Amino acid sequence: MYPLIRILYYYWSYLTLLVIIYAVFNALMGKIKGKVFESKDLRISLFGLIFSHFQLLIGLMLYLVSPWFNQWSKLGFVNVMSNSQIRFYLVEHPFLNIIAIVLITVGWSVHKKQSDPEKKFLRIAIFYGLGLLLTITRIHWENFR
Repeated sequence: MYPLIRILYYYWSYLTLLVIIYAVFNALMGKIKGKVFESKDLRISLFGLIFSHFQLLIGLMLYLVSPWFNQWSKLGFVNVMSNSQIRFYLVEHPFLNIIAIVLITVGWSVHKKQSDPEKKFLRIAIFYGLGLLLTITRIHWENFR
């Protein structure tokens, strides 16, 4: 089961990154050009939200069935935190990606409360952009290729 979830997580990561990048780019262009927030823009932002939440679910499943997860009981908290590679997989990567998805979700919620199209685009660009930035900083690039 672990290899299948790992492959799904790997490929879905690429897709999620592309959708979030596109949502941020679309929001920036909408803000810069002063466009009206249309249903197309809403759908792009919504797809970013949905893809990121699905990525979270796949990631949580992978986290729980991963061989890394057994390190908590084998090594204990202190030893997990003292080993940078294990800490990355068990603490840093999951925690910061959850924060990134929370930021994307907040961006979606805040943009819905705005009536001004420029503010809608700005909220999406800021919150989705921060979520994207956090996600990119926590990618283990050697394993991502």
